[in-house]
Amino acid sequence: MTQELIITVMRDAVMTVLKCSLPLLLAAMVIGIIVSIIQAATQVNEQTLAFVPKIIGVFLMLLFVSGYMVSELTDFFTRMYGYVAQLIF
Repeated sequence: MTQELIITVMRDAVMTVLKCSLPLLLAAMVIGIIVSIIQAATQVNEQTLAFVPKIIGVFLMLLFVSGYMVSELTDFFTRMYGYVAQLIF
């Protein structure tokens, strides 16, 4: 078990988390900006107006990118099984 292997495994794990979470976070951010602009223009400051569209948007994005997320996670776990033999010995 070398430091390079541990760093590679950790880097792979972080990149997989970023790849899987980025579409959902971007959807929430874009919807939040749009709702904030609408709230600023209409001067309506209701918290549920920002929360409900974000939840709906994130769930819809999850439906669209779930196949991509499953393939990324499957690839990640396949790579992790390949690293197991190197980590043990």
